Amino acid sequence: MLVEKRQQMILKMLEERKSITVSEIKDSLGISESTIRRDLTMLDKENKLIKVFGGAIAVNSNYTAKELSVSQKLRVNEKEKRQIARKAAEIIKPTDFVYLDAGTTTGYMIEYISCKEATFVTNAVAHAKKLAVAGFHVILVGGELKGTTEAVVGNEAILSIQNYNFTKGFFGTNGISLKHGFTTPDANEALVKKTAINQCNQKYLLADFDKFDNVTSVKFANFGDMHILTNKAPEKYKYLDEGMIDEVV
Repeated sequence: MLVEKRQQMILKMLEERKSITVSEIKDSLGISESTIRRDLTMLDKENKLIKVFGGAIAVNSNYTAKELSVSQKLRVNEKEKRQIARKAAEIIKPTDFVYLDAGTTTGYMIEYISCKEATFVTNAVAHAKKLAVAGFHVILVGGELKGTTEAVVGNEAILSIQNYNFTKGFFGTNGISLKHGFTTPDANEALVKKTAINQCNQKYLLADFDKFDNVTSVKFANFGDMHILTNKAPEKYKYLDEGMIDEVV
């Protein structure tokens, strides 16, 4: 069988199933595993599929560079975000020094946090205000305020965060992709997230189902760098799960 024909058949299978294993290709096409892996490697380099351990998944086609405002995000999947936020809040212990990223789901966490002894650092003005009013010890990172997400960004914020060592960090994202990692539309906000992640011992990403298979402009972490809390994960992500995805019930 010609290489071009064989690869077309592989892509056709992937189009129909969204994810395929080496064994499935072998059973369907009757070719060796070494040949299949060479084809998958070639197709991955050509961005026609995403090669994963034991097979391949369809290329992500959902890409956006648009950033919604906080008020717009609050109306999207609120029930699911609150479920995730409640689960995340339960992880916080009295001795924790916590980084709380800007975002709607991380913001909902504040309503469910019970450990008054924990200390919080955040780059979100709204989060800092809610935490202070609720009686928590909170440190607001200084820097440039971004209007749409109400997040503090810039060099001053980065330098400030680098001084801290967090026991736990909770982060939001605009997109989750196996190939492109965790992404956000704004480069400045991505740098702040990346810096904070590096300063955390335990790192949690809070994301509802709609964030999966979305890609925005700037990557701030690789897929696998953080533990994901979600209401539901697509099957192809569960296939790769090595204890890094928790679905909230």
